Amino acid sequence: MVVSGEGEVSGTPDTVTATFGVETSAPTVGEALDRANTAATRMRDALVGAGLAKADLQTSNVDINATRDDDQKITGYTVNQGLTAKSRDLARVGAVISAAVAAGGDAARLNGVAFAIEDDTALLTEARKKAFAEARAKAELYAREAGRPLGRVVRVSEATDGDETPVYKQHYYSGMAAADSATVPIEPGRQSVSVTVTVEWTLG
Repeated sequence: MVVSGEGEVSGTPDTVTATFGVETSAPTVGEALDRANTAATRMRDALVGAGLAKADLQTSNVDINATRDDDQKITGYTVNQGLTAKSRDLARVGAVISAAVAAGGDAARLNGVAFAIEDDTALLTEARKKAFAEARAKAELYAREAGRPLGRVVRVSEATDGDETPVYKQHYYSGMAAADSATVPIEPGRQSVSVTVTVEWTLG
């Protein structure tokens, strides 16, 4: 007899990943790229200065696109660069995001943040217990209805679900000076971790 059970528990996220970007335009590729590089470097420096490890920063994309007029004549170039930053200090992440955006100036973009539970060992253990208990309860019910004793477990398999949860997507198109930029409010909330187990029992 094969039955499935699901266990779900929730916990407070301990990690947040912010997706930044820079966007610049200029008459030439070189100028647009130089502006983008300058803004991106300032943002990276601000993130490192705020305490993020370089290992938690990663360039996600670099795009160069031509802009054209109605006659399809090239009028300039736009450069986009992406940067993801992971922080485990959720109490300060709002201030860190604001500092990075301010450092990037008018070229800065904030494309979104996502929370995750990086240390989910204890939560997964609890979810597994709940999932197996639900599977056993189902198996015992079916065995009673069949008039057969529940035998031994033959096989157990599981599937987990604890991916990062996107929180919001928001773009900053105006440069914010450090003196007048407000801290971005960040609320981690709660996040669920679930496990589904499939268990095969013998019937006596």
